[in-house]
Amino acid sequence: MSGIRLIVGLNNPGAQYEKTRHNAGAWFVSQLAHQIGAVFSEESKFFGSITKGSIEQQPVYLLLPQTFMNLSGQSVLAVAQFYKIPSQEILIVHDEIDFPAGTVRLKLSGGAGGHNGIRDVASRLSTPDFWRLRIGVGHPGNSSQVESYVLQKPTADQQRDIDYAIEQSLSIIPDLIQGNFEEAMLKLHSE
Repeated sequence: MSGIRLIVGLNNPGAQYEKTRHNAGAWFVSQLAHQIGAVFSEESKFFGSITKGSIEQQPVYLLLPQTFMNLSGQSVLAVAQFYKIPSQEILIVHDEIDFPAGTVRLKLSGGAGGHNGIRDVASRLSTPDFWRLRIGVGHPGNSSQVESYVLQKPTADQQRDIDYAIEQSLSIIPDLIQGNFEEAMLKLHSE
């Protein structure tokens, strides 16, 4: 199986959302860019900020959509079509309320689980067959509070757990780039 060629950090653009739980995907992708010395530039044709780097001697694109979360697929589709990247070579990194803060899981395909960003990506790509790295941010306890919860900053303890999960997850990126998905899942899920 081919490795990952596009890594997308789902987020809401703007300073007021930067530190909110919904932007956990962007935190991950920003750290990865920093790690490989890649600098984002705004590209209007991609509806986002994009950079190209090299991991394991393989070129990889990193994308931060600048649409709002519910329209994330617009940006993902634009990049995928332009660079001819099939859906199975795309990794979408996003917040996951069904996991406690600090839990992280990797999977291919599946439903949106109520995540509007994932729903839009699947809809625009016309397939749910892309990789997801789901970063747990915890649940407010009541489904009526989910919308406001994801648009708030994590508690200090949650932030520490999320930061640790991101750090652990960065270590599997070389495996994903090389297409070693089983190995990556073993490493990540046995943490």
